[in-house]
Amino acid sequence: MERNWPNEMKVAQIRVARPTDQLDKIVEFYCRGLGLKKIGSFEGHRGYTGVMIGLPGFDYHLEFTQHIDGSPCPAPTNDNLLVFYMPDRKQIEEITDRLKSMGYDTVRPENGYWGELGVTIEDPDGWRIVLMNTSGINDK
Repeated sequence: MERNWPNEMKVAQIRVARPTDQLDKIVEFYCRGLGLKKIGSFEGHRGYTGVMIGLPGFDYHLEFTQHIDGSPCPAPTNDNLLVFYMPDRKQIEEITDRLKSMGYDTVRPENGYWGELGVTIEDPDGWRIVLMNTSGINDK
């Protein structure tokens, strides 16, 4: 499998961004709950406040923004997912337990495939994440 970016598309970084009306809860969910790291933030940029939450190396990260006039953002469907492939089942259980203690229980996935080796949890805005165990995936 090719691991390098194609020459036609030299990319330095990937950011997945979305608005929220619950920035503090989102930061708590992704940082304290999932264990990701806050790598940057800004305030008052054209009415927006935002935070960047990173994955290892910070080349791939999430950005959540909140506008002073509001940023309604209902999740489009139950099958719009952010999937974290994780090799350690125990780590998935620890994160799931921590999120449950914070009030975020697992939900039934729209697509049953995600329930075979993973767990699905909704963030404060109703967007779903999947903690997918990588052991056994190639056996499916």
